[in-house]
Amino acid sequence: MCRTLRRLLVLDEAEIKKVLVVVAHPDDIDFGGAGTVARLTEAGAEVVYCLVTDGDAGGFDRAVDNGGMAALRRAEQTAAAKCVGVTDLRFLGYQDGVVEQTLGLRRDITRVIRQVRPDLVITSAPERNYERLGPSHPDHRAVGGATLDAVYPDARNPYTFPELLADEGLEAWTVREVWLTGGMTVNHYVDVTSTVDRKIAALRAHESQTAHVPDLDGMVKGWLSGHAAAAGLPEGSYAEAFQRVITA
Repeated sequence: MCRTLRRLLVLDEAEIKKVLVVVAHPDDIDFGGAGTVARLTEAGAEVVYCLVTDGDAGGFDRAVDNGGMAALRRAEQTAAAKCVGVTDLRFLGYQDGVVEQTLGLRRDITRVIRQVRPDLVITSAPERNYERLGPSHPDHRAVGGATLDAVYPDARNPYTFPELLADEGLEAWTVREVWLTGGMTVNHYVDVTSTVDRKIAALRAHESQTAHVPDLDGMVKGWLSGHAAAAGLPEGSYAEAFQRVITA
């Protein structure tokens, strides 16, 4: 693809009116991109969260097992989403810790894409990150891979999962871009200096996951200042990092 055509295909931030975030667990988007989400909602974009699992295998308080953890984490994610301007959350109910990149998962994500009809999808990188293993949880990779398959070719092809059109009236939809979090191939940075405090507030809403962190602010700002330096932003700035994938 020639560079001129590629530039024409890249979404300008002002063109992003609707965004779908697809992640495996509650808190995944808040660690990976809540500052960016806050910027998008401030600019008037509608953002929808799709959570593949309830995160019931996470956390440190085993006293709330047997369903209690799932309900707690759904509540935490709902509160975190409000911190960055998101009120539409969809939970698919897959079992935490054992998500696989199946045809059924592709269909379920395709359904949500056709319902939301986003310009941009944000999801996890499907490749293992050998520099930092945390983002490479098997659920993250499975959800990232299934989401990319749902974006291309499933959601845009009316002959894929024809029952979505025949039974549910969901027409095909083409997503213009995907931004991947947690991967090793970064090619896009978003300046979140103005929204970093909202990101941290969202992370604090995940009390079952972050209450044990002694200096959450310092840890998060350390990561984001490193991204900002890599992006060439002024000292004191914060940025989130993505791999930007044009789907055309």
